Amino acid sequence: MKLTELSVRDFIAALGAGTPTPGGGSVAALCGALGSALAAMVAGLTLGKERYRDGWAVMEEVRGAADELRRRFLDLVQEDTDAYQRVLASLRLPKGTDEEKASRQIALQDALKRAASVPLETLRASEQLAHLAKAAVEKGLPSALTDAEAALHLARAAAGIAAANVRVNVADIVDDRFVNECVGEVEERVRQVEGLVTAGK
Repeated sequence: MKLTELSVRDFIAALGAGTPTPGGGSVAALCGALGSALAAMVAGLTLGKERYRDGWAVMEEVRGAADELRRRFLDLVQEDTDAYQRVLASLRLPKGTDEEKASRQIALQDALKRAASVPLETLRASEQLAHLAKAAVEKGLPSALTDAEAALHLARAAAGIAAANVRVNVADIVDDRFVNECVGEVEERVRQVEGLVTAGK
């Protein structure tokens, strides 16, 4: 099932179906896609309005970058679900012998690293979105201010959910270096997003 090809109604039904996927990680990426679309919309509304010509250059950059981010977020909607499906598949591997246990552990660790890496990508993209949304708040068409602010809040939501997903997935990873790098980056990027949201209000 390709999630981004579902209708809004069917996507929401899939979320509420009582199955492990799609879950919060995919929702985080969807929040990012929605926020990116709003940032692009505000930029598009501002461009061409002579009264706001001084913001056109910034809005051109916002529109182009937001369109690119929207596509990336949509990919991450599916990637997050696929990554967690790998975790579930590894948990179902046989563990009757020492060899099977070892093989299962390797598969599980690899899957958990992927399941942490995907929301980390969502978090990185969310920080980029927060920058774009803040610019849209500051330079965008005043009548579209609430849309720009909505993009900023969606960036925060995407970042917060993604950060939580990274943290939960690294909890069972035995590679301390990988875990420490992930956790350190998560904390820094969440701080950056929160700062941008506060400044953009």
